[in-house]
Amino acid sequence: MKKLHSFILKSFLGPLLFTFFVSMFVLLMQFLWRYIDEFVGKGLDWTVIAEFLFYVSATLVPMALPLAILLASIMTFGNMGENYELTAMKAAGISLQRIMRPLLVLIFFTSLGAFYFSNNVMPVASLKTTSLLYDIRRQNPELILKEGIFTNDLEKFSVKVGRIDKNTSWLYDILIYDHREDRGNSDVIVADSGTMKTSSDKLFMILSLYSGNSYREVKTKRRRDRDNHPMQRIKFGKYETIIELPGADLKRTDENAFKSSYRMMKLSQLERQTDTLNRELDHSRKSFKSRLMSDTYFSLEGQFENKDSISQKKMMALKLNVDSLFDSSFIDDKIIAVDKALRNARTAKENIERKKREFTGSLKWMQKFANEWHRKFTLSFACLIFFFIGAPLGAIIRKGGLGLPVIISVVFFIIYYIISMTGERFSRELVMSSFMGMWISSIVILPLGIILTYKATTDSSILNIENYVKFYKKIKNLILSFLKPKSNPKD
Repeated sequence: MKKLHSFILKSFLGPLLFTFFVSMFVLLMQFLWRYIDEFVGKGLDWTVIAEFLFYVSATLVPMALPLAILLASIMTFGNMGENYELTAMKAAGISLQRIMRPLLVLIFFTSLGAFYFSNNVMPVASLKTTSLLYDIRRQNPELILKEGIFTNDLEKFSVKVGRIDKNTSWLYDILIYDHREDRGNSDVIVADSGTMKTSSDKLFMILSLYSGNSYREVKTKRRRDRDNHPMQRIKFGKYETIIELPGADLKRTDENAFKSSYRMMKLSQLERQTDTLNRELDHSRKSFKSRLMSDTYFSLEGQFENKDSISQKKMMALKLNVDSLFDSSFIDDKIIAVDKALRNARTAKENIERKKREFTGSLKWMQKFANEWHRKFTLSFACLIFFFIGAPLGAIIRKGGLGLPVIISVVFFIIYYIISMTGERFSRELVMSSFMGMWISSIVILPLGIILTYKATTDSSILNIENYVKFYKKIKNLILSFLKPKSNPKD
């Protein structure tokens, strides 16, 4: 049995590693395609890009690992079924469960490793990815000019070019707003033509303009001239200036600024943060209820708290005889009382609606922490579920390679992913609980794994098309027999 187990493990580990790296590559390319605009023209060093891709790859493991296990399981058992190795094992009295046993042990430890990775590595990788992506987005890009469009890539300047000669790189009809003094659009330069060149060390921009005018609002201390905005105009034949660039080095932000996000926390941190948010929400609800009762519903009580006992007795009498007091009042007093009551009611309604939106937002924010807590476990459980789907399915279809197994794996994974994302979104919108939202995909897929394992154990031809054709013909004949008119004996 040791040789058999070794053979099964070797047959499985090769496809597992291959499919895992292929899945990682596909998901990484999808991520780069999505964020390619963030890297273009930033002058980033290759080490920064390699570091970013490494952290991104770590965050993609929860998607790549279950898919790799599913695909590798189908390929392994499909190859053994196609080569009649499964048939030989079953003929020797070895059941499918015993064949799957060494792989089940491997997947079990893989699931434990996935849980450790999700709880300890994923928060760090998410923190590094978010921090580095934020720094890359803040990195000032190289100046990319487009005809007829204002460009704000150059710090403290807004540049618009009418026409660009692609052969000579000369610029024509130039309009520049200079914001270096932070006085708004008070400094404007208009030129007929010009050039912009970056120094060899990329630390300075050399700006050369020809045949233009410089307009500048002049500051004045005289009060009568403050609203007139006197302007200074300078006509030039050639104007040159050197603009300091921020440099190509990436400025790194302190990572502690992102640690409060739910994706950057372990299980213990998520539990503490959830308890803290629950206490804060309960305190806010109680405080609002107290203020609402004292300021709106029983606002007159506070006026008698420091009065003598006679006034308090009068107040108690007013409470007991409100209806009779209102009936005995004059019409003007009734109108004033009703008007004030309506104002208080409208104010209370507005406050309640506003607080309701705030409390709903707090609940949605808390739900994200609860979802992330459950996500730590769903990765491990998904690895087990996809193994119990892939192994029996491969034994049933008996096809190896990258043809049919890839198609079936992608279909199952897409179904799982869609259900998972839909449940998580419903959970974030408070439509369902965080447990149900995060586990609904596993709950839906798990019965399929049980059915496939049973069918594979009993050698069921679940994918035999002829069986489905026969079943369809039986249903069709049954329906036609009911629709066919019965003959009348009298006829």
